[in-house]
Amino acid sequence: MADVVIDAMIAEAVRSERAEFAGDLQTLSWLMMAVGGICGNLLGGYALSSFRICSIFLLFSILPGIQLLSCAFIKEVSSEYPDIGDLKNSHRQERLYSSTIPPVGASKSEALRSRKKERNHDGSKLSYREAEDVKEKGSLALSLRCFQSMRSAIYSLCGAFKKPLILRPMAWFFFSHVAVPNLSTVMFYYQTEVLHLGASFLGATRVIGWFGLMIGTYIYNQYLKRMKLKRILMLAHVGLGAVNFLDIVLVSGLNTRLSIPDKYIVLGGSAVADAINQFKLMPFLILSGQLCPPGIEGTLFALFMSINNLGSSVGSFYGAALASVLGISSNSYRNILYGLLIQLFSTFIPIGLLFLIPKEATGLASEKL
Repeated sequence: MADVVIDAMIAEAVRSERAEFAGDLQTLSWLMMAVGGICGNLLGGYALSSFRICSIFLLFSILPGIQLLSCAFIKEVSSEYPDIGDLKNSHRQERLYSSTIPPVGASKSEALRSRKKERNHDGSKLSYREAEDVKEKGSLALSLRCFQSMRSAIYSLCGAFKKPLILRPMAWFFFSHVAVPNLSTVMFYYQTEVLHLGASFLGATRVIGWFGLMIGTYIYNQYLKRMKLKRILMLAHVGLGAVNFLDIVLVSGLNTRLSIPDKYIVLGGSAVADAINQFKLMPFLILSGQLCPPGIEGTLFALFMSINNLGSSVGSFYGAALASVLGISSNSYRNILYGLLIQLFSTFIPIGLLFLIPKEATGLASEKL
């Protein structure tokens, strides 16, 4: 949820400034997230070795509370619909105006007496009637506001998805997850049960991964954002194939024959994988932010992250099914090498689907918009 809100705010900021700043704002956002990830992993490692479990949960419940309080400092502008105060003022003006109109054919003195009598008679009932009318109009305005907002968001979202620069890259992004079986869970158990890598070392790999994320974000913003999107994605999957090959080297024991420790292979793979995955994600965030119609930024980014999570879930199910077929379990890793080979070859399948990416699309689409 926080990622969706941040991306939506970046899209709004880019719309009010120059479009070329989109990559810079996304870079700043991801760099800050990487710094937070590094600090969180280091703090988590220190807490595990120094505090009890209940104290750790208390500490890590305070941090989200701080994030929640920080939301109060975000300035929001409401939609252009009448609020309750406006309805109340307009209602009061209508009542005052109607009370000043004299009856037809009445003299001036009779009109004055009539207005005075009406004020005295209706003075006690005015506030109650006014409150009832305002409450009724307020609920009607709120319902109308919700209906108009939902209808406008649906129409705008459908219109945005008709754009080839949004629909086709997102379709490719989904298929790139589905086509590759995810064996990361299998590799985690292999590293802990076969290679006997400790929890502290695996925590260190996450810190290295966050550093890789920072480096990947910086490299993309400096050197890749004006490159053709097809070329960026092709290079990204070639790099992911190289990372999968490192897993094959690790499982086959080739690194030990070359006197390379297992820990170096795991650390290097973690850093490079996070950097390369960032090359895939950044273009879609920037393109979606620039092409998103005003008012549905959060909806579009929530849908994009849902597509991302759905593709990742399908890839994980695919990996679990592959491990089951090959008989890979915590008691037997005999066929894990075959699974990694299938994963390696599957990594290059999305390259054959790059025809879904529009030729004019770049990592920063401002020149083409």
